[in-house]
Amino acid sequence: MAPNADNADNNEKFAADTSVEAFVQGLDDKYRMLVVLKSQLYGGRWEPMLEDLQNRLEGKPYIFKLANRIKDDVERIEALWAFERNHHVDLAEFVKLES
Repeated sequence: MAPNADNADNNEKFAADTSVEAFVQGLDDKYRMLVVLKSQLYGGRWEPMLEDLQNRLEGKPYIFKLANRIKDDVERIEALWAFERNHHVDLAEFVKLES
């Protein structure tokens, strides 16, 4: 019976990996850049990145100037972060900065 349980776990992991890969393939450059910045500048965490953007909007000191489209970036970050939480993944492991 144990082999069937192992097969079920492997099938579930494969399905999860496939859905993550499909999600990542659908990301445009703006989303990809946010994932890379999260990884490289914010220690792999969304919270300080969002705080940085909110501080910029409020005229407070901020760490990094991302873009003039702050509200759009905030929405993108929230969508990416939600996907990561729902799928228990770090998208930075799947998104690479292309030259």
